Amino acid sequence: MLNPFETGQARVRGSIEVICGSMFSGKTEELLRRLRRAKIAGLRVEIFKPSVDTRYDETEVVSHDRNAIASTPIDNSSNLLLLASDVDVIGIDEAQFFDEHLPEVVEQLADQGIRIILAGLDMDFRRQPFGPMAQLCAIADSVDKIHAICVGCGSWANYSYRLVSGEQQVMLGEAKEYSPLCRTCYLKHTQTNKES
Repeated sequence: MLNPFETGQARVRGSIEVICGSMFSGKTEELLRRLRRAKIAGLRVEIFKPSVDTRYDETEVVSHDRNAIASTPIDNSSNLLLLASDVDVIGIDEAQFFDEHLPEVVEQLADQGIRIILAGLDMDFRRQPFGPMAQLCAIADSVDKIHAICVGCGSWANYSYRLVSGEQQVMLGEAKEYSPLCRTCYLKHTQTNKES
């Protein structure tokens, strides 16, 4: 029997990988690491981010450690279908900021044989599922939840605690606006703020 890899007939298998966790956990850093490895392997890679995320750069995906890679900002997840021709791997940063159609779009792309790697916050500052992330985790072939270090006690941090006032779910920010906290410290800070 012929080996499909030797005959050039092997079909690239599509997949959906989700990297999630709190702010400052290294999600974007892990996304960039996986995309660089794909490029080293000679795969055709495209990176996308939501156009709303302009914290560090208009077009580059930039980690909090200031590592960066060129990307294409898009307004709507359906644009991925138009921009994903002739690629093997798609990276998507800040997936929580995309519209509710992102899961069906990435599933369609994965079914076409494209490897999709998404990074995003799984929960907002209220500890509620953020945007399409819960559904993305449900349909993913693999989910890696990574943790920051709690600034309160040094334990693993699961939560992005908002330091500034505001009730809107989407508020772009960095260390001045958010802190990574563990469950115990999050509850302690939340209770203290309710009493003040």
